[in-house]
Amino acid sequence: MFDIQVNGYGGVDFNSDDLSVDALHQACAKLREDGVTGILATIITEKLPVMAQRLARLVQLREQDDLIKAMIRGFHIEGPFISPMDGYRGAHPQDAVCPATVDDMKLLQDSAGGLTRLVTLAPEYDARMQTIAYLAKQGITISAGHCNSSMNQLHAAIDAGLSMYTHLGNGCPANMPRHDNIVQRVLSLHDKLWLCFIADGVHIPMFALKNYLNIAGSDRCIITTDAIAPAGLGPGTYTLSRWTLQIGEDLAARSEDGSHLVGSAIDMPRVIQNLQQSLGMDQTQIEKLICKNPRKAIGL
Repeated sequence: MFDIQVNGYGGVDFNSDDLSVDALHQACAKLREDGVTGILATIITEKLPVMAQRLARLVQLREQDDLIKAMIRGFHIEGPFISPMDGYRGAHPQDAVCPATVDDMKLLQDSAGGLTRLVTLAPEYDARMQTIAYLAKQGITISAGHCNSSMNQLHAAIDAGLSMYTHLGNGCPANMPRHDNIVQRVLSLHDKLWLCFIADGVHIPMFALKNYLNIAGSDRCIITTDAIAPAGLGPGTYTLSRWTLQIGEDLAARSEDGSHLVGSAIDMPRVIQNLQQSLGMDQTQIEKLICKNPRKAIGL
């Protein structure tokens, strides 16, 4: 199993400024114990110098431990180049969100030591799609997400090198226009984009996930966990960066006031169980969604 969006695991936050080699080893060992063979460690929106520092720290720790190096195959940079609008921004801090520029992207990329595999951004906040074009020339997979791009903007982004959409059905408001919305626009382009989904049954109800998979086809879809630090620990109350989180029996991570989903605490064994029991998928179908397609989409 390969997961392209892992923010933390087993009580360890990959976005922590105090991350140690022992803690990261512990998280990677827990991931491997749960059947995951590789991940993209995901760094999310913060002030650019902070994100750069966190990426550099991960590079340093990765070089100190063989298991970490084997498990973390690269980085997924999610933000800060996303929509600042409520609903689309999700749980990302508004004060750190900013438009994309090539210079800012280079800062993050340099800090990542050549390990950037995937970048999630909002095409409508990338002037003339310059950052997308720059990343594409570097062989980095670019994904739209936390955005409200128009059809014209999505087409322009695809022409510049966009090839994926991050956790479709999330990173958008609960109430949107009935037909002309980001979910429908992206679904109409399913033959041009890899579509990623969180299969915890909460970010997307399983019946809706079934519809999405039927439309797009399993050859173009990827299942991820969007796991955060409490993933693998079970229900409870946890503190994570700016948030106090409530993890329920459904393993969704909610802000203390219940207003936001903040990633998921699900693990891949539970994902497989959901796909088998709710969607009736067999092992071959599941392997495509959580093993083959993720690797193919990022060029591994």
